[in-house]
Amino acid sequence: MFAFSFLLLALCQLAVAKVAYYDWSIDWVSAAPDGFTRPVIGINGQWPPPEVHIDKGDRVIAKVYNNLGNQSTGIHWHGIYQTGSQTMDGPSGITQCPIAPNGTYTYDFEVNQAGTYWYHSHNQGQYPDGLRAPLIVHDAAAPYAGKYDEEFTLTMTDWYHEQMPNLLNKYESSSDESTTNNGITAPVPDTGLLNDQQDLKLKMLPGKTYLVHMICPSNFAGVFIWFQDHNFTVVEVDGIYTEETPIGSKYIRLAPGQRWTFLIESKPDASANYAIFATLDVNMMFPPVGIPYPGFAGNMSAWLVYDETLPLPPQPTFYTLDFFDDWTLIPYDREPIYQPDHQIVMDTGFTNINGIDRAVINNITYLTQKVPSLYTAATVGAEYSSNPVVYGQVNPFVLNYGEIVEIIVNNNHNNLHPWHIHGHDFQVIQRGDPDVGPFPGYWANISATPLKRDTIMANKNSHVVLRFKADNPGVWAFHCHIEWHIDAGLMATLIEAPDYISRDVTISEDQKQVCKNYGMGYEGNAAGNTQNPLDLTGSNTQVQTYAQGAMFPPGKDFYKRKRSTFGVSPASPLMNHPRKSRW
Repeated sequence: MFAFSFLLLALCQLAVAKVAYYDWSIDWVSAAPDGFTRPVIGINGQWPPPEVHIDKGDRVIAKVYNNLGNQSTGIHWHGIYQTGSQTMDGPSGITQCPIAPNGTYTYDFEVNQAGTYWYHSHNQGQYPDGLRAPLIVHDAAAPYAGKYDEEFTLTMTDWYHEQMPNLLNKYESSSDESTTNNGITAPVPDTGLLNDQQDLKLKMLPGKTYLVHMICPSNFAGVFIWFQDHNFTVVEVDGIYTEETPIGSKYIRLAPGQRWTFLIESKPDASANYAIFATLDVNMMFPPVGIPYPGFAGNMSAWLVYDETLPLPPQPTFYTLDFFDDWTLIPYDREPIYQPDHQIVMDTGFTNINGIDRAVINNITYLTQKVPSLYTAATVGAEYSSNPVVYGQVNPFVLNYGEIVEIIVNNNHNNLHPWHIHGHDFQVIQRGDPDVGPFPGYWANISATPLKRDTIMANKNSHVVLRFKADNPGVWAFHCHIEWHIDAGLMATLIEAPDYISRDVTISEDQKQVCKNYGMGYEGNAAGNTQNPLDLTGSNTQVQTYAQGAMFPPGKDFYKRKRSTFGVSPASPLMNHPRKSRW
């Protein structure tokens, strides 16, 4: 009887979770979110891609077919820890090979966390061309459950008229052209979008409380946003529940990759409409003084609309900006501050290599290798997987299972950098003000229950101190979430519990086939050497003289030989790849 009752209970628990199945074709689509028509990357012939809503505990199965014809692709599930599903994280060259045209990759993982997330291509600078969308994980037991009537999502992003391969070629090639853009070292966006449109109108009903999921999927610029005469209360950041914190009338500042979740109280009547003002962060795009060039279209207009028959208020003018400081947020679980076992110092900045501006960590620029780093960890054997040498020039740091890791990022650069970790969140122990320099030692007033999130902005010429527990075996990227800087090499690789990876992670035949289709290795060290893992002859150690993003096949200089393929017209060859059957 006891055994039967136990089985019945187990079956009931299993019945709660469900499988969320997605059959996605990654396609070229024509869109004009700001009035300028250009090719964008959509899903199943539509753009923007679908907003995904699932419940905590669900299993996600997403079958992704690459119908682009001339670019590789892949999907990263931003903020999802991928505990026990390391090969599903999605960054190309780290946990998988890029999906070649006409290839398929099936992502299959359980989501045992809740909050506001997003999914996007993590493949050679591709997602700013449109392959990104919200991922909302609901939780009936959330601390704010029952405190709101309705919910909606608000994305805030920069937007470019030119496609990423051409822009990357300008930014990361020896024939660099990006400095023609007012002397700025990375291409500046043409405009900004709210929910992938302009002049957004959000319908509001009187006497309601809304749960608002805010996401910044920008390529380069963070976003400032302000709501007229409405009360907001923070309840979550980056999937971490917080104690309810009112923010009053202050601006919210979102860095690329960050998410905030709020409760907002609507007005008791529909007697007026209210302005939303948002703007791209000029401090990030126009360092060091944050003054844009004339005509820069960084402001975004939107409204909270109670009555469509009433006029919309004009957009306000601000001369000073009063920001809410996320440093003051207290995690709902009040997790005590970690005490570190292992300290890693990353001195970050930029230098010129072979005539190309590259980002460096401890004077080394990240270069994608011939075998994904996770596959190296899984195939070289336990004798070698703990040796950082076998991973090549990917800025590898080996972590032991269960240790508390402290990462000190010294930002020796005159710009802000949003640092994002895969596979974890982190405690933010210390964040220096702008221009205070590298880490000088710990402050006297560090919080006993520090802010937790998975993306944090490091101020210019300053530092941040982060801590997390290495309890999720895998190979995890740690990088600046400015897409230009990822492509320029501002990324490290955390090799976490490699002895567990050698024991537990197997590369499937389907995953191997994805590598074969792309022309990339799937076993051995960074050079693909399966006989002597310490022999890295043939691994990638030199910066290419040209960049072309996700263009396929890799290694072919499209910019030099087929400059016309980078056009922005819907009639461009980028679009001339008819949809094919996947099966």
